[in-house]
Amino acid sequence: MKLIIEPDHGVAPIVTAIKQAKRSIDILIFRLDRLEIARALGAAVARGVRVRALTAHASRGGTKSLRKLEMILLAAGVTVSRTADDLVRYHGKMMILDGRFLHLYGFNFTRLDIAKSRSFGVISKNRKLVAEASKLFMADFDRQPYTPGYERLVVSPENARERLSRFIGGARKQLLIYDPQVSDEAMLRLLTARVKAGVDVRIIGKVQSKWNIRSEKYPGKRLHIRAIIRDGRRAFLGSQSLRRLELEKRREVGVIITDDKVVCEMQDVFVRDWALTDTGRKEAKKAAKAGKKEEKLAAAS
Repeated sequence: MKLIIEPDHGVAPIVTAIKQAKRSIDILIFRLDRLEIARALGAAVARGVRVRALTAHASRGGTKSLRKLEMILLAAGVTVSRTADDLVRYHGKMMILDGRFLHLYGFNFTRLDIAKSRSFGVISKNRKLVAEASKLFMADFDRQPYTPGYERLVVSPENARERLSRFIGGARKQLLIYDPQVSDEAMLRLLTARVKAGVDVRIIGKVQSKWNIRSEKYPGKRLHIRAIIRDGRRAFLGSQSLRRLELEKRREVGVIITDDKVVCEMQDVFVRDWALTDTGRKEAKKAAKAGKKEEKLAAAS
């Protein structure tokens, strides 16, 4: 498994993967304004790759831009299907290449998300993950019901609440959370219970102060990732915030990560971002003062 860190890595991992595809590309698109990606998909079709795109039926900005996107893809020879309108929004972002590689993203294929926002993506060749993601893609592409199978793929509304509740409840030492808006009361009660149990819970994003959970605004330009790092050993990355709407009313897709290197990388990024927040800077000053005090005591003895 490999981690994509935005805005550091830019659009290159996506375009490179599309260029390397030999047989098939299945891509779930909520928003796209990076023409490099559209051109790469067209070039893949031209060299004989079967490309299928699943586009959202609507977005916050309406349908005009989505229909324009569909026309661009269709003109390039991409087979396009529009998601059903049974859910409030189809907000997942993923790509499956040659039936062997799964790209799952927290970001949209847009300049704002890729070049100016903190976000993550992962690349996996885990056979069970790829197969489950393919099953989900085909169910939504053909507008058929999806029944969850592999537990590491977290899909709203089918299994997200149960999987994420279990994931959070399993924390013993630490939960580091990126989330633009944590507002689901059941999840907040669960996080509060973890705090009371002595777990170090930190959120970069928004949460109401009444919950007494440490949270800080993202110190960079923009936050566009939903991720949780648990005890430095497991992580979640996806498109669903801990909000009722995204857990129960929208199509959102995420993954539970067990790869030690990727989890460590995600934790390192969070620690660096936290250090730049107001609370992080105060903690660093306090630690520095405590260190100097210990040095003086050691010198005196």
